[in-house]
Amino acid sequence: MVRAGRLAEDLAREFEPAAQSIGAWVAAGDKQEGRQEGMTSGLATAERDELAQLRWENKQLRPERDILSNAAA
Repeated sequence: MVRAGRLAEDLAREFEPAAQSIGAWVAAGDKQEGRQEGMTSGLATAERDELAQLRWENKQLRPERDILSNAAA
């Protein structure tokens, strides 16, 4: 509803959670979906998972590459 243009304060009066809570929920959802622009850590959950997987693969492949290059020499 906030994304549709309603104010968090109006929603807080209607549904009774604090406006701060609503704002935090919206911010958490935006961050999870990668919607926040201008943030270095604003990756979506899927992007963070992919980045972790790629870093792990790089860590595994570097020693293998070194072994193969030493064997070829």
